[in-house]
Amino acid sequence: MEENVLQTKSFEFAIGVIRLYRKLQARQEFVLSPHILRSGTGIGMKLEQASAERDHQKFLEKLAAVMNEAREAKYWLRLLQESKLTDVDVSRELQQIEAIIQQLDNYET
Repeated sequence: MEENVLQTKSFEFAIGVIRLYRKLQARQEFVLSPHILRSGTGIGMKLEQASAERDHQKFLEKLAAVMNEAREAKYWLRLLQESKLTDVDVSRELQQIEAIIQQLDNYET
């Protein structure tokens, strides 16, 4: 699988998550920010691993791991938004992760 729209979206999402993490750290938000950073950057990393897989069944298994990571990132972002631990707006990140999840759903079907 060559670099595609999903890989580009996940890479751009990871960059945004890194910037969000720095904002959250500056605002002394240390509870959720590490989870957001790990899961948000893990999507692209796991997608890179899946794209290198030659065996179709293993590719699908790794793609399922990508989906799990994306759903986890969405969970942490929603939790941050709803808990109001900080005044940082994460609606953009939530839109991005929704688009990634939707595209992953298209791969799986």
